[in-house]
Amino acid sequence: MEINYEIERKFLVSFPDTDRLNVRKKISIIQTYLNDGENGEQRRVRKMDVNGTVSYTYTEKVFVSAVTREENERSIDCDEYNLLVKQAKVDLKPVIKTRFVFEYKNQFFELDTYPFSDSLAVMELELENEEQEIFLPDYINVIKEITGDKKYSNISLALAEKFPDDETGDLV
Repeated sequence: MEINYEIERKFLVSFPDTDRLNVRKKISIIQTYLNDGENGEQRRVRKMDVNGTVSYTYTEKVFVSAVTREENERSIDCDEYNLLVKQAKVDLKPVIKTRFVFEYKNQFFELDTYPFSDSLAVMELELENEEQEIFLPDYINVIKEITGDKKYSNISLALAEKFPDDETGDLV
């Protein structure tokens, strides 16, 4: 696998009116975390459904910083997916989410919504570099940036099956 770097920023947002988004793609995702790799890599498989077309990916990640990860990803077939799912971490349920990929000011955002919340979502943007300027959509209420906050990682959400309580008690 070729080494790639993923640089992204993540935001906790109020669940937006998805009709206002310039949606390019809507994806149903089942993300299963696997036992860690030999060198401590975080491993996962995804089953993705876009308008009835199903695809599968295998990913390994090594966290370089709060914003940057070494990410190696490849497409796999259904048979390999089913074999890898057998290596799932037993203490984690799969993450089920719907992703809306949308464009705002020539930036492609991903908005992840989860079945356990109809009031909160996670919005992320992949960047070319850590200093890149971001133009946040003015029609989405950004509650706070959660880049690097492990409480909002997909693994944490899979364990809790809810968003973490905010220090102010406003979020549940």
